[in-house]
Amino acid sequence: MKSNKRRDALKTMAVGSGLALLTPGILVSCTQKTEKTAAEGDTPPTKKSKVGVALVGLGYYSTDLLAPALQLTENCYLAGIVTGTPSKASAWKEKYGIPDKNIYNYDNFDSIKDNADIDAIYVVLPPSMHEEYVIRAANAGKHVWCEKPMAVTSQECQNMIDACKKNGVQLTIGYRLHHEPNTQEYRKIINEGKLGKVKSLKCAAGYRENRTDHWKQKKEMGGGVIYDMGVYSIQGARCGTGMEPIAVVSAKTTSTRPDIYQDGLADVVEAVLEFPGGVMAEIKTSFAENTNFLTVECEDGTLAMEPFSGYAGVKGTSPLGEINHPYEVPMQQAMQMDNDAKSILENTAVRVPGEEGLRDIRIVEAILKSAETGNRVSL
Repeated sequence: MKSNKRRDALKTMAVGSGLALLTPGILVSCTQKTEKTAAEGDTPPTKKSKVGVALVGLGYYSTDLLAPALQLTENCYLAGIVTGTPSKASAWKEKYGIPDKNIYNYDNFDSIKDNADIDAIYVVLPPSMHEEYVIRAANAGKHVWCEKPMAVTSQECQNMIDACKKNGVQLTIGYRLHHEPNTQEYRKIINEGKLGKVKSLKCAAGYRENRTDHWKQKKEMGGGVIYDMGVYSIQGARCGTGMEPIAVVSAKTTSTRPDIYQDGLADVVEAVLEFPGGVMAEIKTSFAENTNFLTVECEDGTLAMEPFSGYAGVKGTSPLGEINHPYEVPMQQAMQMDNDAKSILENTAVRVPGEEGLRDIRIVEAILKSAETGNRVSL
């Protein structure tokens, strides 16, 4: 029944070129060990056909997107939850049939190491909590999926990478767009130089955030627009040029609602990134307005995606034709988790390793430093 649901959802996607774009991605990472070698004389471990996933943090993203997406996946399933709210535990238990032994709170979380039903832990908590729970999950011997932004500092990101390598488990960051067919198509156009060299780029990602007491408005929890929507703009610049930036030329942070975005937090951030060959990318991210586009000027024409980072409806155009492989929410999350689960099952490199999240946080830090000092910051 679950496979039928997934097939029905995929029927709206273009056949052939669209589905071909779901093959393993461009990013390279070190393959992590996913199975311990049986000691001599021991019975080899039984190979699982599906990855059991536990969601840590049952806020909006887990409730409205990840849990529904896990009903569509073929390579993984919702095996457990971690929550500090008893009423949520009861509701999820009833809705998804989760056994009591697979329901944890933050105090007994570490005992998850003894649960063979759970193979991967998806950390869906405020950014300030990512480092702690990724490391605890890795120490429990579980593969780790971490929602973006990866963490608040580059040092935290590195600590997470080191912990997963030490424990021989995979670490992947929840960049859904790396698994998305329209994104895969425009990246292919850029990376293969089908429109010639990139000359310049503009990118913006934002929405009107009306909440006032969320982690996004709290500095100590990793708040501010640059950590949330800002990562999309940075990713747009990196994927849209097919290169890594060499410097933040300039940056500006603004709090348009200083009563809400306090303690140095900004709800609007603008920056100019410099890429090799003198290619400049103007990026913007905002909690004050709805904006979502990526425009890449190339030698042989313009590639334009709008929206470029929505949960659905991602589409664009170039001189080569329309880019439009439609699907419905929450297929992005289902494709992401299926690909990540497949990497675990087949012991292959993940599409979005921890190193990818680390690169973005280093750029975030450079943008904030440039905005503070008014100087160019090399990367």
